[in-house]
Amino acid sequence: MKNTKDLRTERRNKMILTVIFSAVSIIYMFPVLMVLLNSFKANTFVKTDTFAWFTEESFVGFENFIKGMTFGGYPFWKSALYSAVITLLSTFLILLFTSMAAWYISRVDSKFCRAVYLTCVFSMVVPFQMVMFTLSKTADTLNLDTPWTIPIIYLGFGAGLAVFMFVGFVKSIPLEIEEAAAIDGCAPLRTYFSVVLPMMKPTLVSVAILEIMWIWNDYLLPYLVLDRTKYMTIPIHIQSLKGSYGTVDLGATMALILLSIIPVIVFYLLCQKHIIKGVAAGAVKG
Repeated sequence: MKNTKDLRTERRNKMILTVIFSAVSIIYMFPVLMVLLNSFKANTFVKTDTFAWFTEESFVGFENFIKGMTFGGYPFWKSALYSAVITLLSTFLILLFTSMAAWYISRVDSKFCRAVYLTCVFSMVVPFQMVMFTLSKTADTLNLDTPWTIPIIYLGFGAGLAVFMFVGFVKSIPLEIEEAAAIDGCAPLRTYFSVVLPMMKPTLVSVAILEIMWIWNDYLLPYLVLDRTKYMTIPIHIQSLKGSYGTVDLGATMALILLSIIPVIVFYLLCQKHIIKGVAAGAVKG
């Protein structure tokens, strides 16, 4: 049993931690609040009164949203559609193929599997800038410059982290479960889809959240690979708000940034409890 002094000390420590983490949360939320405020201000006031609350003079309502979504004649809904297609298709490919690869690597003890695993882990530390020019040339040669083919490239870049997390989780699954399924007549594919995949749900959700947040907000890869005269993702659309001589309509830019982060924030809040669960599960064995 804890004495009164220990309980007071523990209560005080919890209070201190609560205050510290609350302050950190406010600091992290401050940029989002600034984007929200400035998305309703006139462009002039965004530049001069960036951190001020909007007034009757600076408030322009939804004018910035309308201007941003119609700027340059390229409809914003089309950019949002391309971003959604790329994000969902890329995430699906990453989850499917990397989870299957991780299961095979975990269950087959061979030099080849160990080499593949180490290669995936090594790819996590290779900067994108080292390969981007070669990648853009290869993508152009192989006609991977559309929203329906660029997910193949994302599969390659997202495989490292996904395989690393899936391998750690699969190693924590008792092998006896799969052996029982094999005795019951399950082929390898059926064992994977009926037994292994459902058990990988925490890590699947964690990897999906991380990949969706990365792909949805990615600017450089679509900018290098896609034919921008036909296809624009949301980050590219926001960048296109820059006018002649480098002028930027900051009000419209803030409005589109707000629209772009809302889906990710909502998705993250709905699934955040699975992130720590999946990361912890994947770190059981390395």
